[in-house]
Parts: sequence; structure tokens; C-alpha cells
Amino acid sequence: MTPILAFTMSTRTINLDQQLYNYLLSTSVREPEILSRLRQETANLPQGGMQISPEQGQFMALLVQLMAAKKTLEVGVFTGYSSLVVALALPADGKIIAADVSEEFTAIARRYWQQAGVADKIDLRLAPGIKTLDQLLADGQAETFDFAFIDADKGNYDGYYERALQLVRPGGLIAIDNVLWSGQVADPQIQDASTQAIRTLNAKLHQDERITLSLVPIGDGLTLALKRR
Repeated sequence: MTPILAFTMSTRTINLDQQLYNYLLSTSVREPEILSRLRQETANLPQGGMQISPEQGQFMALLVQLMAAKKTLEVGVFTGYSSLVVALALPADGKIIAADVSEEFTAIARRYWQQAGVADKIDLRLAPGIKTLDQLLADGQAETFDFAFIDADKGNYDGYYERALQLVRPGGLIAIDNVLWSGQVADPQIQDASTQAIRTLNAKLHQDERITLSLVPIGDGLTLALKRR
């Protein structure tokens, strides 16, 4: 008797247990050694959980390459993994303007940017993110960026988003990190300011006709907002 093969299909995103997550990493992620070293050093910091996952970094690099991006924006640098992965994906004449307030953490970032040979691609602005974005707008840089990544203080997420939407070109992409917030956004019992700020932005983006939207369940949740032409 010919055996009947059982085919499993999913009508929703599957959960990743540790075994399946390890399989994903082993069969998908092609992390350069410089990124691996940065990720390992950051993991040893008390704030190491703020770093994006390697599969998310690789996904962002793919998006940047698909768009043929040359000019990108980052709000929230931390130790530089996301800016480094994007810089490596940019062409030789590509540029990142990166905003952060921490000299301590960005010193780590600068060290790895230098080692990777991409320091000349990254313009680090040590100032509050809103101030940096407002200055870019005042300098006439509206609609000149191809891609923006937002991963900073959650209370200012809406302000970052509104300014990034002005700064990216029509057809440009904004990626917003931590939009699932370890599941806390779905728990009505959690009402702290950061969680509420993310919930509010998620609801706003769902109705925002200025963008084409997709919330991708990668890492801690990554919203992709494509500015409509």
C-alpha cells in the first residue's frame, strides 16, 4: 500500500521554539564575522537585549539592497549592529545619518565601523533624535532618504515617524523596531508609558493612508511603512 503523505499548512505565522529558531539561524543567516563579534560583545552588556537579532539585521540588509538604497537614516544606534549591517549592504557611495545620545555605546559602534571599513559611510549625530531630524528638515533634506530605521526611546516614536515620513522619498521605506514589544502590546493589563506609546503608533499606522503597511513578526516585531507616491 502506498503511504499517504501528510502535508501540514499554516494559516497563521508559526511560533518558533528554540529548536526551530536554531534551524532558521543555521540555514538562513549569513552573518559576517565582524557582525558576529559585535553581537557577542554587545550581548555581554547589561543592556544587551536592546540589540536587534541577526536574522532581522539580514532582512534589513536585503530590503536596502532590493531598494538600491544609497542614503539612509537611523534613529537609535546603540552599539551599531543595525547601522553596520546596513552600511555593509550599501554601495560604496552610500551614506547613513545616524542619531543617538550615548557616547558610551556609540564608541563601541565607531570601533566596529572602523574595523569593517565603513566608518566613512556613517555620519553620527550625537544629539536627541527629534533635534537631529528637525535639523535635517531645516537643511532642506526632505524626501531625500531611501530608507529609515527607528529604534530609540518609545515615547518619541510618533515624533520620529512623522519626521521620517517627511524625510524619506516617495517610495521610500521606514522600518520601526519593537512594535510587538515582547507581547506586551497585546496585554491590556500593561499600561506603562512605553507600551502605550507603541500601541498608539501601531493603531495610527494601521489607518495611515500615506503609507503601505506590513508588520513583520521578526525579532521583537518590525513595522514596514512604504511611503506612497
